[in-house]
Amino acid sequence: MDESLTGLEVLGGPEHFSTAHLITETEEPVDNLFCEKQMRLLTEPLWTSWKPGRPFWVSANVGMYEALNAKAIVPDVMLAMDVQPADALAGGSKCYFFWDHGKPPEVVIEIVSNKNGSELGTKLERYAKLRIATYAVMDPDHHLSAQTLRVFDLIQTTYQPQAVAACHATPVGLSLRLWDGLYEDTDSTWLRWADLTGNLIPTGKELAESEAQRATMEAHRASMEAQRANRLAAKLRELGVDPDSV
Repeated sequence: MDESLTGLEVLGGPEHFSTAHLITETEEPVDNLFCEKQMRLLTEPLWTSWKPGRPFWVSANVGMYEALNAKAIVPDVMLAMDVQPADALAGGSKCYFFWDHGKPPEVVIEIVSNKNGSELGTKLERYAKLRIATYAVMDPDHHLSAQTLRVFDLIQTTYQPQAVAACHATPVGLSLRLWDGLYEDTDSTWLRWADLTGNLIPTGKELAESEAQRATMEAHRASMEAQRANRLAAKLRELGVDPDSV
């Protein structure tokens, strides 16, 4: 992801200045088609299915500024807790400004699309300085190494690589896990959110299919119960007993 966005050098605190001068959009192309799908798979399910009981903001390909005179960085995916969506969008805001929300995001994810993104170099160092608690690097085509997923947790001021088993817990009550399956007609290995026991946070389509399956099973159960009741009523009538009187 392009890391070239820069802010204008200014003096003083951010509360005294407009952010209109900040470069929040460029004409640079987005990542490849797989990365675009992967980013959506890491955002849409949270808006659709996750109910943490507290506000959150998740977005893809949006710049972050920790200060007005700082250089922006654009993670592929960010997740910030206790951020009201209405506040994130207030005033037509186009970036995640740390001073507006009082904190950095808890989780940042980068999806590797080539060898030039510096996901394990300058970006890793920058996210550590920004105090992002968990940093994940998804490398689907193994441009950087044989590892598909790397996860780093911030220990004091330094990122420590974590052993990634079935799933890796993050500080937001979710885990990250690799999943082999079909998403939007594409069969691949995907990075997904899951609960802390590894159960996937479903997409809107998966949630609808699950609800439809549950409704079908409930209708089948009700039908079986009705058939059983009818058989019992018929048996009672054979015995000369009015089933409505029982």
